Amino acid sequence: MTTELLRFNGAFEHDLAVDAWMDAHDGELGAIAHQWFEVMRRCGDEVRELLHDGCPVACLGDVPFGYVNVFTAHVNVGFFQGASLPDPVGILEGTGKLMRHVKLRTGVPVKTAALCKLIEAAYSDIKARIENG
Repeated sequence: MTTELLRFNGAFEHDLAVDAWMDAHDGELGAIAHQWFEVMRRCGDEVRELLHDGCPVACLGDVPFGYVNVFTAHVNVGFFQGASLPDPVGILEGTGKLMRHVKLRTGVPVKTAALCKLIEAAYSDIKARIENG
């Protein structure tokens, strides 16, 4: 059974609205969100971005694979197909059908290598889904 991929119109190579969002979220949590969105931006030449539901989203073309969002006490680094990603360290949270996220808090060590691997896996996964239908 093939699942229809979520698609967003209006993704840009570099969206000024995302920059404005980053500027509006200063402080430690904003810096965390900015750091991890930069990792998503660097996944490949065909990464596009936009604001959706008030937060920055990274897409492969028009298909989203990741997002960041700042909350009062933490940052979510989220994945649109996160339920299918390998997570041997167990840092993904959530119980939805598809989406998962990692919560990052100031003063709490980040499992950097594991989160980088999740971002790379999310990008590779969505690329394979697009290429293989």
